[in-house]
Amino acid sequence: MDQRIESYRGLRVWQSAMLIAELCYEATKNFPKEEMFGLTSQMRRAATSIAANIAEGYGRENPGSFVQFLRIAQGSLKELETHILLARRVGFMGEKAEIDLLVQCEENGKMLRALIRTVQRKQAE
Repeated sequence: MDQRIESYRGLRVWQSAMLIAELCYEATKNFPKEEMFGLTSQMRRAATSIAANIAEGYGRENPGSFVQFLRIAQGSLKELETHILLARRVGFMGEKAEIDLLVQCEENGKMLRALIRTVQRKQAE
């Protein structure tokens, strides 16, 4: 039986990406005010970009475009991971917030890789 997802909102990978964005906003709300247009903004932009690119790729209704946007989401995920590590190193983020975000990022990365493989496999059929 072939299960059809009617919207990008039904994709677990998108739901996971939205959780990452929520966690990121929570983790950055107490960053120093002078970082509002620096690391705070960069982290939030990268975090929201993950879910946004998944949605945009899905909306293209073309497997090749979907894979392209999933790869862009992967890039945003790695960018966010780097910002998280930096935020912890410079003392803006506590260990728990860092771990919570990195665990979610790892799970999301696995889902992105699996979805890319699935879409490519179906495209090749």
